[in-house]
Amino acid sequence: MARNWIGEPPEQHKEVCPVTQTQEIIAGKWKIILLWHLSIETRRFNELQKLLPDISKGILTRQLRELEEDQMVHREVYKEVPPKVEYSLTPLGQRFIPILHSMGEWSKKYLKNQI
Repeated sequence: MARNWIGEPPEQHKEVCPVTQTQEIIAGKWKIILLWHLSIETRRFNELQKLLPDISKGILTRQLRELEEDQMVHREVYKEVPPKVEYSLTPLGQRFIPILHSMGEWSKKYLKNQI
């Protein structure tokens, strides 16, 4: 989690800009990419690791836990040997999908204008 507080932020950190809270939730090099992959389908930890070969296991774990704490991602643990863990978007995370699509469209236009 990008925040240094739990629950309600201290008065000096109250929202100044309307996108501050969103930035706090998605801050992290891999979070938007993780949300994108989970918007396509439920994934196991190892699948996510293969999709993001440059991420370390520890960072992947941390980013997923932060997204889980922010109620964007659901972690389902199946009692099997070896343990099976799947990650999916929560209803809150699913409501972020249109924002991901908008970001993708903006990026395509940005890249087109750079050529």
